[in-house]
Amino acid sequence: MKITEYSLAMPGAPALTMVLAADLHCRKYEKAMAALKDIRPDLVVSSGDMMHNCADFRVDESFNLPGLTFLTEAAGIAPVYLSVGNHERAMMPENRNILAERGIILLDNEWTRAHGMVIGGLSSPLRLRYRRMDPTPEPDMEMLSGFAAEEGFHLLLNHHPEYWPALICGSGIQLTLSGHAHGGQWHLFGRDIFAPGQGFFPKYASGLHRSDAGETLIVSRGMTNTVPMAPRFGNPTEFVVIRLTGETA
Repeated sequence: MKITEYSLAMPGAPALTMVLAADLHCRKYEKAMAALKDIRPDLVVSSGDMMHNCADFRVDESFNLPGLTFLTEAAGIAPVYLSVGNHERAMMPENRNILAERGIILLDNEWTRAHGMVIGGLSSPLRLRYRRMDPTPEPDMEMLSGFAAEEGFHLLLNHHPEYWPALICGSGIQLTLSGHAHGGQWHLFGRDIFAPGQGFFPKYASGLHRSDAGETLIVSRGMTNTVPMAPRFGNPTEFVVIRLTGETA
């Protein structure tokens, strides 16, 4: 697992360190947890797909679901904020109660003020099964516009990076954190190869992207491999550390 660090000087941002955890899909997390304990961030944020199949997200709290366990252990280190990815759309009220009991703050098309920011979660509109070549359905635009209208520094957790150029960029949301694309699964000759909702040679499958106005998107390559028939190639799993300096860019 590669640990990627970004240092961002952004107007109005608080000075803090956060870790972006994305796309664990209920796989092994020991390396990521060891890194998290070493980093000791101020907060942990997740853009979704920590759980792989919500049908397995049991109401029984004794059930040891790896994605849930990772978030629970992370909540013992720093505040944890989770937005809803496409693999988490089937959560029931009982599941939400378990998250709350374990100290995990779920942002399902909602936002909160904390840590000197307005932190929002734009939920995936996708069902558990969909065709990867299909365009991504439009998210909750009322939530997005309401969140953008709030005063302060905006941190948006948004599973789908393909929303950024079309719907988020230009809204005044300063920092958006995404996943979903798994780094294109293959990375060849300096290019990511394929991402759902973007197709072949996606532009927003990994890395840092900025608009002319300074709005920033960071896309995690994801914490695990989840496509057995097309294993990652040239594309290591990734744990992202973001250091906001609180300075003027």
